[in-house]
Amino acid sequence: MTPATDSIASAGLEVGEAGLELSRPEPAPAGRPLIGGVHALLQIVNRAVMVPCMLAVVAAAACLTYSVAARYFLKVPTEWQDETAVFLLIGATFCSGAFVQSYRGHIGVEAIAELLPPRANRWRLLVIDLVSAAFCTFFAWKSWTLFLEALHEGHTSNSTWGPPLWIPYLLMACGTSLLAVQLALESAVRAVDTEVRP
Repeated sequence: MTPATDSIASAGLEVGEAGLELSRPEPAPAGRPLIGGVHALLQIVNRAVMVPCMLAVVAAAACLTYSVAARYFLKVPTEWQDETAVFLLIGATFCSGAFVQSYRGHIGVEAIAELLPPRANRWRLLVIDLVSAAFCTFFAWKSWTLFLEALHEGHTSNSTWGPPLWIPYLLMACGTSLLAVQLALESAVRAVDTEVRP
């Protein structure tokens, strides 16, 4: 323990490594076939999306490594590698958000979680899930409008390569839509679950 955690522990509070991060996604409540079906479908989609996300991170690293090596050793100018890597990382980041959320792996501040009684903590988490779902729904809607605008008006980046901007906007829209659905599902599970748990 560090001095900071020693003082917190002496005050009667426990400090966890990563808050409420789970080892597996929360189960759907029993007796709710609609929520259970959506939950199972979303788990399948999240797992399927993670493989391309992992490959995108590896491909982005390969693009950037090639870019540095080509410029340094071969003295070849590069124009497509940086934007390709950015597009790949945008896709990996946004599209993996729902998978990470299903494990409660996003960064969260749990300073008052230990201070609240279980029922109040349950309501706190429900409100946080609802506000997060509303924000992600707005962000997804805005991303879809940007995607359609870039697609119909032919927007491209300002670089010499000039790739179409509908590509990152589509990745952002799909990822935030998936995250909004994941958060809405978790809100529904928390709202109908009668068992009081954190």
